[in-house]
Amino acid sequence: LRGFSEPPLPEAASQDSPTNAASSQLLPERSVEKKPKDGQRDFDAKASAGSKDTDSIDDLLGGLSTDLEKIGVHTAAKGRCAACNKVIVGKVREALGEMWHPQHFVCAVCKTELSTTGYFERDGRPYCKEDYEQRFAPRCAYCKGPINILTALDQTWHPDHFFCAHCGNFFGDDGFLEKDGKPYCSGDFYRLFAPKCAGCGGSVTEKYLTAANGTWHPECFVCADCLKPFSDGRFMELDGRPLCQTHFYTRQGTLCGSCRQPIVGRCISALGSKFHPEHFVCAFCLRQLSQGIFQEHKGRPYCSMCFNKLFV
Repeated sequence: LRGFSEPPLPEAASQDSPTNAASSQLLPERSVEKKPKDGQRDFDAKASAGSKDTDSIDDLLGGLSTDLEKIGVHTAAKGRCAACNKVIVGKVREALGEMWHPQHFVCAVCKTELSTTGYFERDGRPYCKEDYEQRFAPRCAYCKGPINILTALDQTWHPDHFFCAHCGNFFGDDGFLEKDGKPYCSGDFYRLFAPKCAGCGGSVTEKYLTAANGTWHPECFVCADCLKPFSDGRFMELDGRPLCQTHFYTRQGTLCGSCRQPIVGRCISALGSKFHPEHFVCAFCLRQLSQGIFQEHKGRPYCSMCFNKLFV
């Protein structure tokens, strides 16, 4: 008997990964929140007041943590905020290699909170999209607008020219996968390069298992004869094909002609079949034909006594 396992398949790289990600050389992060406009000053004032309230809450949490430590109750601090240097007990924002209170991770220019949005980094400082473009993006000589380029696969690209090397479509939220220095969408990558299921022949893209010298979708790994899954994880292999125990022994001709269960020890061969010794019995009196001596009538075995009573 053999068992099988489900080794993990490497996940597709997103556009944020170091080796397979397309990032803007000038705008290296993705989504951002727009700068507040003049008409939003009242909202900004309320947000500022909210930040002060949150600061007070953080102070209370820090004090509570200290008091608990004094009486022997240990709390799990998550580090110190890179902005205020206070212990972080509640929510934490990790960015730029530091930890921050969410309300303290803000644009270096306009102070817009960036804890729930994308941001852009320059010289170790975070910026919102508008301020980053205003300060650092090169300008088009004609329209004066910011010029964007992409860096990916150790090369630079026009954004309009970075697309799947096979189908020519632009990459969506799934990002891209690389093969031989070329970018591919996930669909084409798996279709062209992923291992094929030994059962259905389709591409294996997520969970899979290896058994019987092949790679399989879990739902395709079934007995080659009855097509039932191996519920206990065990299977028999014959000629490179997985079989349940019953059909393995059927193909080998080692199923008992009486109980239809596999024979793994001694057996009796008779009437064109094989039997467990205890199952080779007289068809009339059901006594075991232990000596292997029997009379046959219409394909059924009888002891001599019953045969003479019934048919002689």
